[in-house]
Amino acid sequence: MRNHRYSRIRLPSLLGAALFTASVSASSAAENLRFAHVYETTEPFHEWALWAADQIEERTDGRYTMEVYPAASLGKEEDINEGLELGTVDAIYTGTQFAGRAYGPIGIAGAAYMFRDFDHWQAFADSELFDEIAKGYQDQTGNVPLALNYYGERHVTSNKPINEPEDMQGLKIRVPNAPMYMMMPQAVGANPTPIAFDEVYLALQQGVVDAQENPLPTIKAKAFYEVQDYINLTGHITDSLITIVGGPRWNRLSEEDQQIFREVFQEAAVNNTRSIQQAEAELVAWFEEQGNTINEVNRERFREAVLPAHHGSAATWDEQTYERLQAIGQ
Repeated sequence: MRNHRYSRIRLPSLLGAALFTASVSASSAAENLRFAHVYETTEPFHEWALWAADQIEERTDGRYTMEVYPAASLGKEEDINEGLELGTVDAIYTGTQFAGRAYGPIGIAGAAYMFRDFDHWQAFADSELFDEIAKGYQDQTGNVPLALNYYGERHVTSNKPINEPEDMQGLKIRVPNAPMYMMMPQAVGANPTPIAFDEVYLALQQGVVDAQENPLPTIKAKAFYEVQDYINLTGHITDSLITIVGGPRWNRLSEEDQQIFREVFQEAAVNNTRSIQQAEAELVAWFEEQGNTINEVNRERFREAVLPAHHGSAATWDEQTYERLQAIGQ
């Protein structure tokens, strides 16, 4: 698979000046797009972003090319969300909690213990309710959510075992800088501390924070297991990434190309979801081989501690939306 981020840089040295001139002439009609995300090149999200970039170029007969910028190379999550509206990026992966800053109801998918299990999450991703919420976000921002990608169950890593909610009392835990991520830590008396994603490893290593929370594939990709002894299987958020195309770009696409973009990114989301599910199934044993302790927790007690917050001041959705989501799949 071609690395879109660097392909144009390598072209002159590989093909020579004459061929480069011809290539520039041939591709002058193509529009080059930027796809930004904060995840590592080793993660499935990057792999399938590259796949999507290839597919868009192929299916639009070269009308569009796309370069993928991983690992926050175009900015933190807040930056790339802002870039959608500014037109400095054309497409992004972002957490529902970050999208929820612009349109509250879309953040419901990122609330702790909002979903019963993966099947409940998948049913929501395929539901009319998600389509309605996505349309509300589009109406509010002008940007267009095209697909919901499974990010994985989020678990707490620490240097002490966590079994019950009381074990997190006073624990300084890193969370992403979006309010919804603070729901579970606040409900159990922990101290949620926002830190940029690319700074978390050092913060754990230096003891700036005591713990962090992420899905198993992310814990491996970012090597958090190297500086944390325990992986506590809280499963507190069944998390998602939304693939969003910015309004400035979307509005310049023909209806035919809009449909191509939608189909490609939805196919990529299916592949992302499958890849993360497979990784989750394999990683418990892998972490144990690295010397980490995998700790089962009393999830029901954590759930009981968090559920009141679904109806409290942190909620960015109305009661009808909440009840509809809970009824899905029952």
